[in-house]
Amino acid sequence: MASVSSNPRTVEEIFKDYSARRAGIVRALTYDVDDFYGLCDPEKENLCLYGHPNETWEVNLPAEEVPPELPEPALGINFARDGMNRRDWLSLVAVHSDCWLLSVAFYLGARLNRNERKRLFSLINDLPTVFEVVTDRKPAKEKPSADSGSKSRGSTKRSNDGQAKSNPRLADEGFEEDEDEHSETLCGSCGGNYNADEFWIGCDICEKWFHGKCVKITPAKAENIKQYKCPSCSLKRGRQ
Repeated sequence: MASVSSNPRTVEEIFKDYSARRAGIVRALTYDVDDFYGLCDPEKENLCLYGHPNETWEVNLPAEEVPPELPEPALGINFARDGMNRRDWLSLVAVHSDCWLLSVAFYLGARLNRNERKRLFSLINDLPTVFEVVTDRKPAKEKPSADSGSKSRGSTKRSNDGQAKSNPRLADEGFEEDEDEHSETLCGSCGGNYNADEFWIGCDICEKWFHGKCVKITPAKAENIKQYKCPSCSLKRGRQ
């Protein structure tokens, strides 16, 4: 069942709770997708996908208490698993998960005033939906061009000789424009938006970008990596 580690009451606390639950669900539907798929056995009873405030996920039966402590996710996600294309089924679960995340956030924010609700939704809307992450949908705002520079001051990019190098564009007069141009860049792990104050690293295989903390790579460690392969690409190559 959905857990509440504390009682979020401010906009920031509720958004933190939303982001953590979302991160757990994104992980279930991407990096842990094989485990998630296996747990959703159609022979079992009604199962739900939960995201928890500690960024973990769980497939379990719905809460028995009525009414539940928090709104419940969609019931019976396992029943349609074998009757649909796998990608379509995961997309369906993602859509229902987005609905659940919003319902929990606004349930917790029931006492917020109009302006606070607007601010909460604005924060939530700045993140890509679970559906967008799962289906690899491109952001509505296209990136300007391929030669507009790397993504952030803290990013690590590869040169032709395979050596890691930092993005040379610092806080010059065009940096704010560059930061805005790349504000739609998404982390391939958690789906979070680009932040110029965080370290990012790009995969040399799939060319996706990741928060260093999401893939456990520090700037110092990146300097010694000749060719970086993200966890997903490493797993794929290991199976070949």
